[in-house]
Amino acid sequence: MNKYESVIIINPSIEEQAIKDLVTKFTDLINNNGKVESVDERGTQKLAYPIKKKEEGYYVVINFEAKPDSIDELERNYRIEDNIMKFIVVRKEK
Repeated sequence: MNKYESVIIINPSIEEQAIKDLVTKFTDLINNNGKVESVDERGTQKLAYPIKKKEEGYYVVINFEAKPDSIDELERNYRIEDNIMKFIVVRKEK
């Protein structure tokens, strides 16, 4: 299994409980095929440029271990979730 880092930017205009539910949804999805090492909720921050007409976003950084073939499924779930404004998944160096 490889180590990965995922940064997701969530629409800050949804309720706080909905944000927590989204984070739980994705950590559970990762735990199905790997292991979450840490979740860092950085909170609402100003964006460098507007994304989907929003000036701010709620940042979450997830560090995890997973098999390479499970990353496609994770990214597919990020794409279909309306409240995810932007995301990136990168493999960490060994």
